[in-house]
Amino acid sequence: MSKPIRFHEFLLSNAPYLSAGVLLTFLSSFGQTFFISIFAGQIQTEFGLSHAGWGGLYMVGTTASALLMVAAGGLSDILRVRQLGALVLCGLAAACVLMALNHNYWVLPLSIFALRFFGQGMSTHLAIVAMARWFVATRGRALSIAALGVALGQALLPLIFVALMTILDWRTLWLVSAAVCLMGAPVLVRLLSQERTPQSSSEDVSSTGMDNRHWTRWEALRSPVFWLMVPSILGPAAFTTAFFFHQLHFATTKGWTLLELVAYFPFFTVMSVVSMLVAGWALDRWGATRLMPLYQLPLVAAFIIFATVSSGVGMAAGFLCMAASVGAHSVLPSSFWAEVYGTRSIGAIKSLVMAVMVFGTAVGPGLTGLLIDLGINFDKQGYGIAVYFLLTTLCMVFGVATARGRLTAATA
Repeated sequence: MSKPIRFHEFLLSNAPYLSAGVLLTFLSSFGQTFFISIFAGQIQTEFGLSHAGWGGLYMVGTTASALLMVAAGGLSDILRVRQLGALVLCGLAAACVLMALNHNYWVLPLSIFALRFFGQGMSTHLAIVAMARWFVATRGRALSIAALGVALGQALLPLIFVALMTILDWRTLWLVSAAVCLMGAPVLVRLLSQERTPQSSSEDVSSTGMDNRHWTRWEALRSPVFWLMVPSILGPAAFTTAFFFHQLHFATTKGWTLLELVAYFPFFTVMSVVSMLVAGWALDRWGATRLMPLYQLPLVAAFIIFATVSSGVGMAAGFLCMAASVGAHSVLPSSFWAEVYGTRSIGAIKSLVMAVMVFGTAVGPGLTGLLIDLGINFDKQGYGIAVYFLLTTLCMVFGVATARGRLTAATA
């Protein structure tokens, strides 16, 4: 057996590929809910939207992006990351410009669609698929490092842009976002001037899944394991997104200002990064199937805390619990799909998973916004959300048990 590579050696020898993953996930921030939602007040005022109205439009645009992800996600099995990634970042820049210049109500869902598809959808998808395909024995570390980009964006961008709102118009800030995305495209091309695999395509990989073979997307879709795991993919996307989407409302119910609430985001990010790195290390040591079943239990605690406390210490505890699950969620499921279904069609399979996740980010804000308009504040919805995560944990236990029975030592 070869000697395990040291962490610093791993970073140095793979710096361009890991940096490309970080860049893609960081720039995906401009299409993530935690960023879009800081403009919620201005958007609702500009277009005369209630919580349910804004949540509904967000759900329409995001759902459309999820549907397109099913078809477009498979492109990552065909095109090189530097080619597709540059196109995606240019598309994300165009989406930011559309949001900045739009003054028509009917264009708003299109703006949301473009931001979600190119940002949260394709940028994240490309980074995850690249790490899952390019790395096998060190897949956990690669995924956890790539996910640092969105963690960095979550820590810095809300604070920076909320502060900039005091001196710049919100539409101008979307133009700034577009410029940042455009600058990222040539950097990505440069980082991947020589990609990790000769063709950077699915033909070069050899990591198999259940039954010691590679599964196609449609075979995975017919597998009971996939459907048992779907609630665990849908839930974090739906309800952590809803938390950040309704952050202004949540802060108000707790008697806080928005700036006071977003000041906790760096703490949340630090804890999610710690969880992410620990999960990546544990993943390379024990594998995803051993770690998956219980990682969403901290979310149960988080939403109960958010429902019951208003103090700073309580809020910190809630963010700590949520970060523990969110960090692990950035790493474990992506590796799980590669372990269970193999990597030859991982782009197409992951596009299904990404579509479920994006659909969750559509349903969460819309459903919780409707409940808010019906008089059930988001914090009190936390009790029901906690019950949901208990149920997802139960589904994962059965799903992982089913998968492990069909995995061979060759996949370890």
